[in-house]
Amino acid sequence: MVRLSLRAGLLAARIVLPVASACLVFATGMAAAETLTLKPAMITEWKAVHGRIEADDMVAARARIGGTLIELTVTEGDVVAAGQKIGVVTDEKIAFQAQAIDAQLSALAAQKANAEAELARGRELVRGGVSTNQRVEQLQTQVDVIAGQIAAAQAQRAVIVRQGEEGAIIAPAAGRVTAVPLTPGSVVLPGEPVAMIASGALSLRLALPERHAALLKQGATLPVETPEGETQGRLAKLYPLIENGRVLADVTLEGMDAAYLNQRVLVRVPVGERAALMVPPTAVTTRNGLDFVALARGDATIQRNVVIGARAGGEVEILTGLQPGDVILLDPAAPQGANP
Repeated sequence: MVRLSLRAGLLAARIVLPVASACLVFATGMAAAETLTLKPAMITEWKAVHGRIEADDMVAARARIGGTLIELTVTEGDVVAAGQKIGVVTDEKIAFQAQAIDAQLSALAAQKANAEAELARGRELVRGGVSTNQRVEQLQTQVDVIAGQIAAAQAQRAVIVRQGEEGAIIAPAAGRVTAVPLTPGSVVLPGEPVAMIASGALSLRLALPERHAALLKQGATLPVETPEGETQGRLAKLYPLIENGRVLADVTLEGMDAAYLNQRVLVRVPVGERAALMVPPTAVTTRNGLDFVALARGDATIQRNVVIGARAGGEVEILTGLQPGDVILLDPAAPQGANP
């Protein structure tokens, strides 16, 4: 009996010693694990809105004279340079007016030649004592009057020639042609637009409810969803005039494509703040399609099934499964207990 008791005691000691050693390692792991006490944090609530790609300037290439559009060299989508000739307007009356001025100049030139000849004869008569100086002065005046008429006719002809040159339609700025409302053969009036050109930088134009105006800060960074993926835009300008309950804002984006204007692009803007429980991504482990967070309960560790939400500031929002005051383990290799 003594031997049996001794053997039983030794066997019990062999069984207990490994268990005690395991508990020691567990306790040491708990002490070394980094923990975090959950507290509600304020995060920004975002809303996706559509912004339209618009050019800073929309300029019109206009006809400077009235007439018939006989030439048009651009169409929608073409890129033009500042000062480029994109069409021609002609007015046949301008050529007739120039011919009439030329006829007047020819008649005045003949009159001037005759007046100068009369003036020369008058001076000869004065030298011979046959005529008077008064007559010579009258002839000189006639020459001067005709010379003035010639100068006026030449200036008038220059104006007419200039009007004919203004039949060329010039692009006022460099950019992309967005609309061409006329076709060759159309009758145009002075100042009528022949082509619309999108010039300057491109931006995303937002129209937001005025209740969100206080949350918009000029220069802020906003997420923008493009066909290539999500990128960052800058809130470049807030317009002070609110129209129909909407505040206008421009968002600039590097490398924005100008192929399509008025294209709608999703932009996320802040619309409010709310309290949320945020944890680092390293605190969340996924097994069998479920997400778990390790909780420290005294010397024990339990795994709590959670539902995660959006990411913000490099952390993950916990929608359900945790509450403020819970102590979580940040080390994913911390010892694990049983699910509660």
